[in-house]
Amino acid sequence: MIRSGLRAMALVVGLGVAGTALAQDEGPKGKVKVFLKGGVSDYTGDVGDGIDTGPAWGLTVNVQPLRLLGFELGYEGSRNTVSNDLLPDATLTRNGATGLVKIAPPFIDVVKPFVAAGLGASYISAKGGAGLYDSDLVEEVPVAAGIEFNTGNLTTGVRATYRWLVDESFAENTEPGNPQGGLFDAALTIGGRF
Repeated sequence: MIRSGLRAMALVVGLGVAGTALAQDEGPKGKVKVFLKGGVSDYTGDVGDGIDTGPAWGLTVNVQPLRLLGFELGYEGSRNTVSNDLLPDATLTRNGATGLVKIAPPFIDVVKPFVAAGLGASYISAKGGAGLYDSDLVEEVPVAAGIEFNTGNLTTGVRATYRWLVDESFAENTEPGNPQGGLFDAALTIGGRF
């Protein structure tokens, strides 16, 4: 009777261990995230004088080799109109790429705050600027902060990113001297974990 009780306990423990291992294998790994971003963007500093807030969008791939450390590579875009009555149709459309190194607390996964920094470049296409704005390739130094919510295969979040514009030559005709500034955007994200 004792032997059969020990066998039953061993069977229950064995099934429990096997079930736990299978449950871990079936769940999402979460080491790769792909998500869409949508929000608003605004130029800052001298560069931002006379440019309205506009829509921003993007697609990002996030690889998380460690719980503490992640890497992002993303496409970024935005469209801002120029608030000048003499240039009613002037717009600045930005398309670019950004690479970020991301740091997050290693002990939280469901609700995960993070900070990030990296490098990027964008092509800003100026339309209808009558020589005031020029189309140009602009180098950027982005920094970001946000929070992600992860459950199952789904990831959502909110983030803010500030990009120091290394080269503001697209707006050099708008200010005497050398205009300075950056680009701020705030976005919601939604995507999947794999």
